[in-house]
Amino acid sequence: MADNGSSVEIVEGCRLPVLRKNQEHEDEWPLAEILSVKEVSSRKLFYVHYIDFNKRLDEWVTGDRLDMKKLQFPKKEAKTPTKNGLPGSRPSSPEREVKRKVETVPLATQVPPATPVPSLPSSAEASQASVFPAVRETTTFKAREDHEQISSLTTNGTARRLIPPQPGRKRKANCGGTDEMIKVLQYNNPQSASVFLPPPEDSQDSSDGIPTAPRMTGSLVSDRSHDDIVTRMKNIECIELGRHRLKPWYFSPYPQELTALPILYLCEFCLKYLKSLKCLQRHLTKCNLRHPPGNEIYRKGTISFFEIDGRKNKTYSQNLCLLAKCFLDHKTLYYDTDPFLFYVMTEYDSKGFHIVGYFSKEKESTEDYNVACILTLPPYQRRGYGKLLIEFSYELSKVEGKTGTPEKPLSDLGLLSYRSYWSQTILEILMDLKPDNGERPQITINEISEITSVKKEDVISTLQYLNLINYYKGQYILTLSEDIVEGHERAMQKRHLRIDPKCLHFTPKDWSKRGKW
Repeated sequence: MADNGSSVEIVEGCRLPVLRKNQEHEDEWPLAEILSVKEVSSRKLFYVHYIDFNKRLDEWVTGDRLDMKKLQFPKKEAKTPTKNGLPGSRPSSPEREVKRKVETVPLATQVPPATPVPSLPSSAEASQASVFPAVRETTTFKAREDHEQISSLTTNGTARRLIPPQPGRKRKANCGGTDEMIKVLQYNNPQSASVFLPPPEDSQDSSDGIPTAPRMTGSLVSDRSHDDIVTRMKNIECIELGRHRLKPWYFSPYPQELTALPILYLCEFCLKYLKSLKCLQRHLTKCNLRHPPGNEIYRKGTISFFEIDGRKNKTYSQNLCLLAKCFLDHKTLYYDTDPFLFYVMTEYDSKGFHIVGYFSKEKESTEDYNVACILTLPPYQRRGYGKLLIEFSYELSKVEGKTGTPEKPLSDLGLLSYRSYWSQTILEILMDLKPDNGERPQITINEISEITSVKKEDVISTLQYLNLINYYKGQYILTLSEDIVEGHERAMQKRHLRIDPKCLHFTPKDWSKRGKW
């Protein structure tokens, strides 16, 4: 295709369709942006980002995969007229001044948009998160007007803030306090009850649930406005880690001289990076590690967890962060690993303990975060290890006597894993409820949170995501359909890997009492 426009020079910022194979190995021509151009052996290569696709699909392509007929050149920025002769400022107009004033109005004072009804999950998301859509069991929230309102809800991954109720207005649709009793009702004829959920009053959506400014602590959100062309491009071609070769998804700040190598070699025990196989072999004769440094706090079968202090084992922690950044795009990399603990999951064989995945957490978190970054390495994905990491993080929270939540924003794969874990964990609790002295069993949101150590906001968001919360005759109803129950039972039969609390040997430390980490 490139021959049609060989006289036209393709520059960075151009957009045009690029040939790629989809999941069914069929040809497709999605629109892509040219991020970089290089010449190798007198042949031009183009680094493309497919618009509306995840960055991990970005790649170098040859000119014959470009559709030059639909080439779009980057738009030139219009020169702005000067104001009072000063360059870079524009003359103001009454309309612009009014618009600027409107945009600066605080979120809570803006006119609320049309009240949305919690949307059903898409079929693709539902299948990934183990969500299974007549009524066999029904659960009721009895709403109390005088109870403290929930400060925030999360629906389908976006935060929703609730404004305090105005005098003289009734709040009907927003879920009542988290101490509200849930009663389990049995309907002989489920179809006779028409369950509905009125649109919530006094509720507003924030833009996307992401904080306006990045936090100064932790490993949260990289400010996307500072992305430059270097960090937008993958810089490592291939990584050899033990018996696996990994193709990185994203940029990672390994030393510049290593980025030109066809393969980057890593010691699978200490994660030291080396430039050649010969260097790796020489290193292995001197490396005494056969497991991650730190304390082994869990072992069952071949699965072990090691707790690593980011201050005591700084080199290992930094190497782990460099490796993880190859597969995590939403988190910034911190060279200061002192404030973090790292929990590395390994699989044991005769050669040693091989890293499967890990999660990190802050030693002191003011926002009740029990996970900062979490990753299952690609060779071990889709085998249940992700849920095992998540379950282990909540087991630690149970021992600490806290409720926890992962740092936001989650990656697309992380969000699917957490939704699936929350769904299965909460459905397990609801389905195990037994009648008490012939009366209907009762449970509150707070009790679910205490049993599971899942934060209340995550419990509520999961119930909404599963579309279980409905409003009927002045009460909140949880509807567990036959499909949800049967689907949940099928999913739990496939979930062979579980954390056994008896095998956990963990003593939490009070880091606030320590002068230094």
